[in-house]
Amino acid sequence: MQTIVQDGADRSGTGGGQLRLGWLGLGRMGSALVRRLLAADCDVAVYNRTRSKAEPFAALGAKVVGSAADLAARDVVFVTVGTSQDLVDVVLGTGGLMSAEASPSVVVDCSTVSAETSQEVRGHLAERGTALLAAPVMGNPRVADAGRLTLAVSGPADTFLMAQPYLDLLGAGATYVGGGELARIVKLCHNLFLGVVTQSMAEVTILAQRSGVSREAFLDCLNNSVMGSAFTRYKTPAFVNLDFHPTFTAELLRKDFDLGLAAAREREVPLPVASLVHQLVQSLIGHGYVDQDFAALIELEARSAGLTLESEGADVSDGLGQAGKNNASAGL
Repeated sequence: MQTIVQDGADRSGTGGGQLRLGWLGLGRMGSALVRRLLAADCDVAVYNRTRSKAEPFAALGAKVVGSAADLAARDVVFVTVGTSQDLVDVVLGTGGLMSAEASPSVVVDCSTVSAETSQEVRGHLAERGTALLAAPVMGNPRVADAGRLTLAVSGPADTFLMAQPYLDLLGAGATYVGGGELARIVKLCHNLFLGVVTQSMAEVTILAQRSGVSREAFLDCLNNSVMGSAFTRYKTPAFVNLDFHPTFTAELLRKDFDLGLAAAREREVPLPVASLVHQLVQSLIGHGYVDQDFAALIELEARSAGLTLESEGADVSDGLGQAGKNNASAGL
């Protein structure tokens, strides 16, 4: 096992040894992130409500425990769950993390939940002497596997410094954005932009196709221009070959738009473009794309333009392969 230090100083809080980590929630994202910690020889115990999803991690070096409360004696416990209520249940509920006599020094919540729920949980944890870092992730499991995932983190600054070496192991780096729930706002802004960019990308791609340009050719040109990005390259295979296997579902994107637009109303910030995209995401769900990737917005746009799309069957890169190799060679 390695001892992780930062800037030459021991920040483990365990007298020179590495921190004992816990991970609560092993869905697609949680599983991808736990694998990165285990690959770095971290001491990790894991819990998932469906135990069969946790058991394969024993072969990778994790300790599998029988309840969320069994993680309470760990130094730092990471949480990845789907909804605000899930966070309350697994941390504060019956049999939850904080139902044990012991309590971790830090809880790091990597989920996308409301700021109000996060503040509620933060208050209950503080009564037990446990600090909360809100650390929502930006990326999906494949991005995490490639080492490109990023995190916005808010909470006590000294707690962030203690946890930062482990947060950085999860991807391309963690950015401290301030105290309290500010990271929640950063993540919501990120995902509002995610939806807006995807809808814009779908619109111009269908315009190009309607004019006689293949989706593959148009997106190759776009990705090589100053307007191209890691994200447009990543979504290109889905747009070209109509593979909507979920990396982030339309339903989850709608949830984040609901939260983001509510935050905007509270702060009296007009979001006219995002509001329109919110309705398009709702329409996507209404057309049956509930559990498919939100890249299916291109099919909705095509329908509006009177086009029936077919896969172009092209061998196109998502742009993540080389990045993943580079990060792996760097020991991430």
